Amino acid sequence: MSVYKHPKSPFYSYDFQVHGRRFHGSTKSRNKKDAELVERQIRTKAKADIEAEKRTGNGPLTLDVACGRYWSEVGERHANSGDTYRNLARLVEFFGADKRLDEITDADVAAMVAWRSGHQATVMVRNKAGDLVKKPVRRVTPATVNRTATQVLKAVFSRARRTWRYSFPQEPIWKDHWLKEPTERVRELHDHEEDALEAAIRDDYRPWVEFVRLSGRRLSETLIRWENVNWFSKTIVTIGKGGRKVTTPINEELEVLLKSVKDDHPEWVFTYIATRTRDGRVKGKRYPITKSGALSQWKRMRLKAKLSDFRFHDFRHDTATRVLRVTGSLKVVSRLLNHTSITTTARYAHVTDDDLAEAISRAAKSRGNSRKKSRTSAQNVA
Repeated sequence: MSVYKHPKSPFYSYDFQVHGRRFHGSTKSRNKKDAELVERQIRTKAKADIEAEKRTGNGPLTLDVACGRYWSEVGERHANSGDTYRNLARLVEFFGADKRLDEITDADVAAMVAWRSGHQATVMVRNKAGDLVKKPVRRVTPATVNRTATQVLKAVFSRARRTWRYSFPQEPIWKDHWLKEPTERVRELHDHEEDALEAAIRDDYRPWVEFVRLSGRRLSETLIRWENVNWFSKTIVTIGKGGRKVTTPINEELEVLLKSVKDDHPEWVFTYIATRTRDGRVKGKRYPITKSGALSQWKRMRLKAKLSDFRFHDFRHDTATRVLRVTGSLKVVSRLLNHTSITTTARYAHVTDDDLAEAISRAAKSRGNSRKKSRTSAQNVA
């Protein structure tokens, strides 16, 4: 039996070869009999892996290798590639680089969900010294856990199964690990809120905010380059959530908006003016609006305008609701929001319900007027 005690370790180690391949490591056992049992299990697994590799051409797949391959083939081309990279790294941090995908169980995924749920969401703030530091504000939401952990691991499994042709007989049942999220709400700005927000917008950020409201795009999809603007076809085309193409037609209002900033920067459409010289920026010069900068500026606007219960993402709700009210078409709104399924857009249907109620009221009044005219005509004939 190929187990032995290393003088510098309290555990027995194993060292053997199968078909010319060497396998060695720690059994994590202090008792020789237990160590021999572990070694036999590892040897059996190694033989099965080699046989499977001969049949399929695929060797054992560790999480580190799987995440690296997923990143190079898919993740680095995501619109939010930085988030994808961090999410993949978080999986490796929790499970360990050498954890094999075929060994990840439902219990492992449940533990990961619990671990991620205990994390704190943070915001960037400046301390007394003027340095940017992370400040915890609350625990991450169920939606964040689903999006940054469970969904990411499921995507790695799916690609390994479909594209790399690996088999996972004990693949976790993903729906059992999906945390319940609050029902999506639809939020519109009221007239007095619009006035307050208008007064709170910084002048150099005003074109960007206007674009946000006109386009209905997600935040990361509003940070566009001039190369994304096609004046000939009158469209703005970028890559958005899930690597999908996002197309926004350039109507009259957008054309005026874009032309008003065309000389501000040679590469980026929306920019801001630095108010102080720091971090490589020079006061008075223009720089591209970044995601973190946009969020920071939005928080200042919201605070100044005293908007309550209105998130940045609600701008999409606001725009979609107004478009639906004008057109009455969920298909148009679905195209505007770049939804893959119209069922996702259906949560805005309350608008058409309101319009239907108003139409029913008008029909009832019309029917009442018709009856009144009929009775009047009958009396005149009599």
